[in-house]
Amino acid sequence: MDAPKYPLSIGTERELLEQHLEFCRQTIVYKVSGITKDNGVKRLGPTSTSVLGILRHLTEVEYGWFHINFAGLEYTDGRYSEANPNGDFEILESDTVESLLEGYIKACENSRKVCLGKSLDELGTEPRPRDDAKPSLRWIYLHMIDETARHAGHLDIYRELIDGAHDGTL
Repeated sequence: MDAPKYPLSIGTERELLEQHLEFCRQTIVYKVSGITKDNGVKRLGPTSTSVLGILRHLTEVEYGWFHINFAGLEYTDGRYSEANPNGDFEILESDTVESLLEGYIKACENSRKVCLGKSLDELGTEPRPRDDAKPSLRWIYLHMIDETARHAGHLDIYRELIDGAHDGTL
């Protein structure tokens, strides 16, 4: 896979938000592609963070913000729960790099469908726990750009430490 191309500088607010989020999503796929499962589950610190854990987390974040919080849809495949607050980073024995990438790509496709034709001013169905306010789709796009870009940076560092893969995409 070729490195993602940075978004254009000109466009409507919606176009720019979508392009930046797509760039971040493509960067995640790019940075995970080619890793082995053994390297993908390596933990380089005291937390449950790993390359594949970040990918799994971002899959749940896509479903959490776009499907559950914005559209009010159910998501039953999640591993995160109040009883297991780090469950979204867990990798199961049955997981493969390919299945986790497929899951993330599918989550992103579903998120695009949820947003299709919706106004950036439309409010989600679930209030944010931090301020008890229902976020607008605009806020969710901005949050997802921030969240996904931050984790792409983590993946950049992890890949460099694990196997030397580094290209400075972000």
